[in-house]
Amino acid sequence: MEIITGELRRLRSGPGAEDDDEPRPFLVRLRFTAEDPAQVIDNARAVLRCVVSQTGDWPADELWPQLLPAWFIQRCAPETPEPEHGEPFDMEAWLRQWRAMTPEEKAAVDQGPWTLSGWLYYFDPTEEGMGDDRSWWWWHAGTDESGGWVQVATTGWPFGSGSLSWLIEASGGVDLVYGP
Repeated sequence: MEIITGELRRLRSGPGAEDDDEPRPFLVRLRFTAEDPAQVIDNARAVLRCVVSQTGDWPADELWPQLLPAWFIQRCAPETPEPEHGEPFDMEAWLRQWRAMTPEEKAAVDQGPWTLSGWLYYFDPTEEGMGDDRSWWWWHAGTDESGGWVQVATTGWPFGSGSLSWLIEASGGVDLVYGP
């Protein structure tokens, strides 16, 4: 819970003296461009503050559209309908379809908008999600002459950056580039 408390504090006001007392984390910077980079950062902070503050008592799926900003919900891809009549998900058929895709087709699938449930999965601390095994935490953000940047503490390089990329893209950032 200490990690979450620190992340929420940094989301509100950036790194502080409290962070100097901790061992220096492995930090990665995501650079992006946007018409208004400061607004992208504000948007991303608003969404992430909402999600991170919920980790103690994770809301049901149907409550998230009321908790998160409407613009974020609207930018997410439509949810995949549940199989009818209780039919189980056909993992083998999905795997055959995935293996038949070219590398370009697979990359295109990864580049599109995420569903809300797909994005929240990476923050969900229950046994249904990966929130207890997150690989990045908000550290700092800012703007400069080339656009904006978000710095995250990570578990190392490479790390599971897809949920961060989608957050910045949905918030209005484009031309994302990762680096130290």
